[in-house]
Amino acid sequence: MPSVTAVNISLKRGTIKKQVDQVELVENFGIRGDAHAGDWHRQVSLLDQSSVDRMLELGAHDLVPGIFAENITTEGMDLCQLPIGTRLQVGDALLEVTQIGKECHQHCQVYQQVGMCVMPLEGIFARVIQGGVVKAGSPISILESIRVAVVTISDKGSQGVREDKSGPALVEALKGHATIKLTKLIPDERDIIAQTLVDLADTADLDVIFTTGGTGLAPRDVTPEATLDIVQKMVPGIPEAMRAASLKITDRAMLSRATAGIRGRTLIVNLPGSPKAAVECLQVFLPVMAHAVETLRGDAYECGRG
Repeated sequence: MPSVTAVNISLKRGTIKKQVDQVELVENFGIRGDAHAGDWHRQVSLLDQSSVDRMLELGAHDLVPGIFAENITTEGMDLCQLPIGTRLQVGDALLEVTQIGKECHQHCQVYQQVGMCVMPLEGIFARVIQGGVVKAGSPISILESIRVAVVTISDKGSQGVREDKSGPALVEALKGHATIKLTKLIPDERDIIAQTLVDLADTADLDVIFTTGGTGLAPRDVTPEATLDIVQKMVPGIPEAMRAASLKITDRAMLSRATAGIRGRTLIVNLPGSPKAAVECLQVFLPVMAHAVETLRGDAYECGRG
């Protein structure tokens, strides 16, 4: 099983990091006491020992942990092949990969001492989703990606009269947060919407289904009714939070009838038909999506924050 071989910190950026017994990872901050911690996307750096070994084969020497300015030295992981957005359970902490490699600063202490640097090609960077203590020997596992479908509900779109812009906008906004398993474009027909949601939830192995369109007051807007026809549990807090956030942008948000619910282990969330409004509402939900999915899968048991 992949594991941590060393944890390393430095007080200044661009310098070699020193190995320590353990580190504390803080949510959305990084490693306490490390120069790279902060409110940005490169809070924690990781490099696998296999990359260090290749440097040794090229003639480098004295390559102690942290010499390439990595916070966490790992063993048994092909880190640079992980897609951006991959989530890693590292000891007690949860990381999300945000960048593969980086620009090499040739005048940094690492380059001057070693004469070459592997981090630009094979190191990765991550942000801390959940804090915890990490030390040598801590196990590492790749968490399964969140599996999502996006269903656009539009009479004109399904007839080819109007271009679907909301579905692609949601797909773009979900990059780095989930794997899009499929997209669909269907008409504003209650029975068709309901059957589509049933088919996807029951057979497509999805975590979340996002619908876009059909949530307003028009006679053909029946997405909430179709959703209510097939869900087994309601999750009213999601549309309530979306409406509350949207009301800060437009008073028309109070006209939304969007709903959310669960069928089996799949969460179904209605979003508006406007591309702008759909993405704005999605952004309200994204911070809790991972925890929602973990709970549905039965992987999360502590829902309160310290």
